[in-house]
Amino acid sequence: MGSGGAVTGTEDSVDDDALYVLTAALLTPAGFPAVLGDDYPEACAALGLDPYDRGYGLVMGQDGAGARWTVVVDDVSLVAVAIAAWDCGMEHDLSPGERTVVCALPGWPVALAVAAPGVPAPHDPEPEPGSEESRLRPPLAPPDTETWGPAQRRLGADGIALQWTAWREQLHGKDPEAAGSDGAPAPGHEGVQRVLKELRGYLDTPPPPGRIRSGFAPGEARTLRADGPGWSFVARTDDMAFVLLDEAPGEVLPVGRGTELPELLKALDNMAVRPA
Repeated sequence: MGSGGAVTGTEDSVDDDALYVLTAALLTPAGFPAVLGDDYPEACAALGLDPYDRGYGLVMGQDGAGARWTVVVDDVSLVAVAIAAWDCGMEHDLSPGERTVVCALPGWPVALAVAAPGVPAPHDPEPEPGSEESRLRPPLAPPDTETWGPAQRRLGADGIALQWTAWREQLHGKDPEAAGSDGAPAPGHEGVQRVLKELRGYLDTPPPPGRIRSGFAPGEARTLRADGPGWSFVARTDDMAFVLLDEAPGEVLPVGRGTELPELLKALDNMAVRPA
């Protein structure tokens, strides 16, 4: 979680008060907060934004009164550099110029466990008196992830992607060819079969941007993340896959590499969105 910098207000937000930056996130076809949706347009819609091809940066913080704000900027590179520095444990000032600010939205779309020092505790800003826009657009709030549902399912898949080695070794050891041969759900599992069928359908009819994403992995492999109605899929192109389903709360269904999965993973990777 990074911090630093300040963003001045816009006419529809923080009354020209500085925003004390707590953290930031990217909202692009190649990567977006999983809680917001299955694909990039859906994630944008959750914030009332148009799915601009180059994406956005989301800068989250508090104003001088402690109110929560999310400032949307179109300088994606600026935000990406700040996030990369924070991830490396480095100090980095994030101060987007006013010309880069698209809008400022009350609230935060994701849960934050931090707060700015020296200001009141985080809270939603008071609606502006007589503002029809404030009445129609309530403050952003994180989706409920306490109970199993789409948001928690997508977060679970992201967690597996980030901790692939731990999940992989816990389940089957390190031999990708052996995965699924010792009692793990095979592609014949009803839920897994449906997911694999829909993934093959993506090859014929490309889904919305961001529905299939390809990220870095050790060696020459790639990490694949895909989502669809009621399911999430995570795989390594040189290994096996895992499926999570809305109808199977908390279950992680492994898919052995077998003979068909490698070609499917290769095809999905070829059409996936990749970070710039």
